[in-house]
Amino acid sequence: MVFAVIGGAIGLAFGLYHLRLMADRQTIRTLEHQLAEELPLLIARGEGAQLEFKSSLRWDTRQQRANRSLQQVVVRTIAGFLNNDGGTLLIGIDDNGQILGIEADLKTLKHPNRDGFERVLMDAIRSGLGGNACALVHCYFHDLDGRTICRVIAEKSFEPIYFLDNGVARFMLRAGNSTRELDVREAHAHLSQRGKQHARQA
Repeated sequence: MVFAVIGGAIGLAFGLYHLRLMADRQTIRTLEHQLAEELPLLIARGEGAQLEFKSSLRWDTRQQRANRSLQQVVVRTIAGFLNNDGGTLLIGIDDNGQILGIEADLKTLKHPNRDGFERVLMDAIRSGLGGNACALVHCYFHDLDGRTICRVIAEKSFEPIYFLDNGVARFMLRAGNSTRELDVREAHAHLSQRGKQHARQA
């Protein structure tokens, strides 16, 4: 009896490990597929349901100064991707697809390099969306036309991700080529439908 219980526990643990391994492999395949697409072709596609451009992370091009509130706009966009089917955010590209780079952002950082940029971005995500969201967000850097572009890939989250705005939890969703906040009724309907889809895929 004891051996049967031990054997069952080992079998269950192995099964769970196998499922986790399969999920990790699927994540890797998804990321490899997205990274395989060349950046110029990606930019040429223009913004859409799974692609967004942001001129900067925190450098305000109009006021010509650092503006940390811009970080919140970036985090809201990432939340929208996480709550839908995932997506890619390119930082250093304006709405028209013009290559600006993140060099102006880097000059505002305590550590003005790529590591410092990623640290600030991930800290903003952790503060705005929670630590669990960080595991679903991947940051890559590319050199394009002599400028640095940050590519942020957000996976689809199977749990709702809420954007914390001055103590208020807001549910953001990517819809078409924009990110919008859903009210309580809309969020409930979306999560219910998503739960049904997830159950069918399981």
